[in-house]
Amino acid sequence: MPDTIFVLNGPNLNLLGTREPEIYGDETLDDIAGMLEDRARELDLTIDMRQSNHEGHLVDWIQEAQARGAKAVILNAGAFTHTSVAVHDAIKGVKTPVIEVHLSNPHTRESFRHVSLVGQASKGTIAGFGALSYLLALEAVARF
Repeated sequence: MPDTIFVLNGPNLNLLGTREPEIYGDETLDDIAGMLEDRARELDLTIDMRQSNHEGHLVDWIQEAQARGAKAVILNAGAFTHTSVAVHDAIKGVKTPVIEVHLSNPHTRESFRHVSLVGQASKGTIAGFGALSYLLALEAVARF
């Protein structure tokens, strides 16, 4: 049975493809899911992709990933990256490795985006490569 990778997406990522495409690109979340599923099959992995605009869902899903024995979590927490102690603590509270991903490079944007509470708790961060950030994260977790 293939290992499962949870791919969790936070607020406003449901708007990908239409929300500020000059920053976030033209791909939709469904496009990214399709790319990940195709590559995951090649790596004998399974993707469990989810999105929520609610912080508590992300916390619950991070905990669920550990409870279900997921190999890893790929997390784009959106704006919660910079504000959520709850998501930070959820990551710290599980043994399942979490890779933080961002479509844009937060360090080249507004100063409030330069601090990542999620990144401080994650195994690693991949940012600034658009939808490819997710694929790079998948390649990394395939090697765990």
